[in-house]
Amino acid sequence: MSFHICVIGCGSIATGYHGPSYTRYVALHPNVVLSACCDVDAGKAAAFRARFGFINSYTDYQEMLRTESPDAVCLAVPPPLTCQIGCDILALGYPLLMEKPPGLTVTEIDRLIMTAAASGAPNQVAFNRRYTPLVRRLKTLLTAGDAEIGIQHLRYDFTRIGRTDADFSTTAIHGIDTARFIAGCDYAHLEFRYQPLLDQGATVANVYLDGVMTSGATVHLEFCPVAGAVTERASLYAQDHTFYLNLPIWNGFDAPGRLQHLHTGVLVHDETGPQVTGSADDFVLNGFYAENAAFFDDIQAGRRPSGDVSTARQSVEIMQCIRERRIEYTLAPRG
Repeated sequence: MSFHICVIGCGSIATGYHGPSYTRYVALHPNVVLSACCDVDAGKAAAFRARFGFINSYTDYQEMLRTESPDAVCLAVPPPLTCQIGCDILALGYPLLMEKPPGLTVTEIDRLIMTAAASGAPNQVAFNRRYTPLVRRLKTLLTAGDAEIGIQHLRYDFTRIGRTDADFSTTAIHGIDTARFIAGCDYAHLEFRYQPLLDQGATVANVYLDGVMTSGATVHLEFCPVAGAVTERASLYAQDHTFYLNLPIWNGFDAPGRLQHLHTGVLVHDETGPQVTGSADDFVLNGFYAENAAFFDDIQAGRRPSGDVSTARQSVEIMQCIRERRIEYTLAPRG
């Protein structure tokens, strides 16, 4: 049976990373049809259609959905538009893969969660680091053997070059969420420190987070948007174990990525991104192919995707704390 995909948003992320992922998935799954793509810029939509083999292109996503009735929808639009368009799609019952962040505030993500619950539409948030092969390998190493390795401390360093965005929090959410994913639990408490860089812009700052996870592990995250390299590096410390993970971000300084595991002073695991994936393609190394494939596979198999919008709520909440320059966060009791 044919499986029809529609895409909303044909900008740089869709073109550079999602488009090649669709092409690869179609090559491996002959039943898949790239039905249509949509962008408010007709030229972008037409170019995306021609480049990646979509049948039709549109400038109105509602018209596209009415006409095409797809089996799955992928949404990659600017963050201020994600909540409204995402809710429109979920309310119609279409399975949805949405780019991060899924809403700019807790209010927006709660609206998405409630809309998805009311319609029953399967959904997944496209946090590509959750699907980055080296991150997945790290998760496997942490749980291999007779007993799970308990993380005592996790450090995540996140640097960029010349990112003087008015709101860098929508990028920082990647580090916030990846640390949660690696730790396998939520943040219990965080304290925030800000180092304003006023010569770079009124809202530009280095941001440092220190806290504890619900597991009891301590955590330190730092975000430096105007540093000298594009990197994301995680260091994990446990009894007798240390892990160093350099992610292959945007084909940047640490590409194609590396994961090292030391046990009582001995290097017992040392692997690069291409060794894990068998590919040197940026969209594979950075997890874009795997996240799309996981979503499409789940929908075709009738499974609920594991990374639905509810799993992103705390990451959005902490992103909002950074935007609002809060100094402390405590996980609210569940009840």
